[in-house]
Amino acid sequence: MGNAYQFRTRFLYLLLSFRAAQYACTLLGYTLQKNGASADFLARIKQLEAHMSLGRKLFRLGNSADALESAKRAIHLSDVVLRFCITVSNLNRAMYFACDNILWAGKSGLIPHMDQEKWSQRSFRYYLFALILNLSRDAYEIRLLMEREACGKRPKGSETRHALREDGSLQQLLLMLKVKLHLLVHVLRSNPPLLVDVVKNACDLFIPLDKLGLHKTNPGFVGLCGLTSSVLSILTIVHPWLKLKP
Repeated sequence: MGNAYQFRTRFLYLLLSFRAAQYACTLLGYTLQKNGASADFLARIKQLEAHMSLGRKLFRLGNSADALESAKRAIHLSDVVLRFCITVSNLNRAMYFACDNILWAGKSGLIPHMDQEKWSQRSFRYYLFALILNLSRDAYEIRLLMEREACGKRPKGSETRHALREDGSLQQLLLMLKVKLHLLVHVLRSNPPLLVDVVKNACDLFIPLDKLGLHKTNPGFVGLCGLTSSVLSILTIVHPWLKLKP
């Protein structure tokens, strides 16, 4: 069991390193293009990025089975909201990896005359659904922790509500927002795994939004988001306590 865990950890580290390198190439290529780099050098960066992307697809050939196993484990969670979000997210991840595997087969020439654009769009749609569910789970966790924190400070909260009744409507709204924001910051600072997961999922969200044309940005921004989420994912492997559970 120990050797299998070490192998899986090293494999994930390698996969995430490829991902970080790919998005670093995306960011570097965009930056160099803006600064007037030569077309030949930019072409080499693009080629390296394409090789990294194809390598990642090869390494992810078995990830659909892992995502399905994670979905099967999540079915037994006692919390209904967590059970739904994590299970459906993993099912979407499984479909994303399956589409990605088919796309790899097309790019490597195993499936000739395949509509790569269609399969790419399909894979990013499943990826987007999975990220939306991940962020929904994060929002649910934040709400539970904020409610728990607010209950622990009920005397202070009752004073705040009394002050809100005495203030005007605008001041009441501003004070309410200030209290909620302070509570949110406190909850995230007190729970680094949740903070890391929120930032990672939020960064990843811009990638399918851009690829699907729902919110176009630019390759530099996409590269920065992908690189940031990759580094955060690597941190959760190096420091397992930073990984959000379950």
